[in-house]
Amino acid sequence: MGARMRILVADDHDLVRDTIAAYLDASDVEEVVTVATLDEAVAAAEQTGSFDLVLLDYTMPGMNGLEGLARMRRANQERPVAILSGTATRSVAEAALKAGAQGFIPKTLAARTMLTAARFMAAGEVYTPLDFMQDRSGDPPTLTRRETDVLRGICEGKANKEIARDLNLQEVTVKLHVKTLSRKLEARNRTHAAMIARDRGLI
Repeated sequence: MGARMRILVADDHDLVRDTIAAYLDASDVEEVVTVATLDEAVAAAEQTGSFDLVLLDYTMPGMNGLEGLARMRRANQERPVAILSGTATRSVAEAALKAGAQGFIPKTLAARTMLTAARFMAAGEVYTPLDFMQDRSGDPPTLTRRETDVLRGICEGKANKEIARDLNLQEVTVKLHVKTLSRKLEARNRTHAAMIARDRGLI
């Protein structure tokens, strides 16, 4: 994405808000605005034009469940609005997505995953952590030890060439492992594979 993102983080806990804002402080994020209530979030969107992405705490003052989501989406001119939550259940997440949320972000998400998720949603994709949404009774895919090593390299942001060097493999072999592990994880690409790995605690 060439354009730089403007993100609004609305959460009534100072620490959570500041931590998430710090997570999102990357080169392609132009501005992160933080507020503590839904009213402030709506006012910020109306005053400054629509944000590329709004992260709304599910339980902060003024939200009133998913009514707050609808209000925020109107204020942000129907641009992406996602729900942040430390406690919400899977059914709440599903209801939020049905109500038009761009995604559902547990506050426990790792910093890099949070940034990846934000980019994903600002680009118009819907983000949900897989392990949160899936029925946990299903067996997770089994990766070979080699695939796990390669996946760890992907999660560290390394290119195939670097992973090959680290593992003393041919680059073409690494490519093959990336392909098979992506298929097993049902990942669309490397970034998606890394996100799934983190969410499921595979590495």
